[in-house]
Amino acid sequence: MIHNGKQALPYDAAAAVGHLKAADKKLAALMERAGDFTLKLGHTGTPFDSLLESILYQQLHGKAAAAIHGRLQAMYGEGDPSPEELLRTPEEQLRGCGVSGNKIRALRDLAERTVDGTVPTLGAIRKMPDEEIVKRLTAVRGIGPWTVEMLLIFRLGRPDVFPVTDYGVRKGFLLTFGRAPKTRAVATADLPKPEAMHKRAKKWAPWRSVASWYLWRACDLEAAERKAAQGK
Repeated sequence: MIHNGKQALPYDAAAAVGHLKAADKKLAALMERAGDFTLKLGHTGTPFDSLLESILYQQLHGKAAAAIHGRLQAMYGEGDPSPEELLRTPEEQLRGCGVSGNKIRALRDLAERTVDGTVPTLGAIRKMPDEEIVKRLTAVRGIGPWTVEMLLIFRLGRPDVFPVTDYGVRKGFLLTFGRAPKTRAVATADLPKPEAMHKRAKKWAPWRSVASWYLWRACDLEAAERKAAQGK
């Protein structure tokens, strides 16, 4: 179901929030500070469309990636190409849009794996378990588990995904359950290990996507507090 250009969540957010608050007092305190759970899904498009965008945005500033994506879409008539169209496009034309050689190879692999069925259709992917989706999509050149986890949370609305390699989730976990440094910025060495995160998160199942969303909010709250302190 689509409302105001956004896709409704396919799970009961109120049930998720209630479960998490009852299961973990420290997480509940963060949730009270952060406020309502307001995640809304964007249009998913097809898995091919979503992964094409992910590949283009890798290791680029958002504005630069958006410009490249816009030029690519304009070349095909203001929309993403089909896998077949992409495979027929000469490399020089893709380079003319600003796509690097490595990304061209990744896009062609994505297109080939979509044509051969490795990358499923939108209808098919909605019926697949998370583990199978990760297995299928990480077969594509340039697509790792993190990219698929973001698709699961923000495009497909899967409720129980816990991206323990994500910097924001790890930092939010530290801020909420650990001892973040007071006099300096959080360094990678300060961040919790995935094993410790998984251990605590067992009690959050089957709503770890919602918990992850709140851990991202912990980072937002800390940034706002730092900004306010600097303004004094």
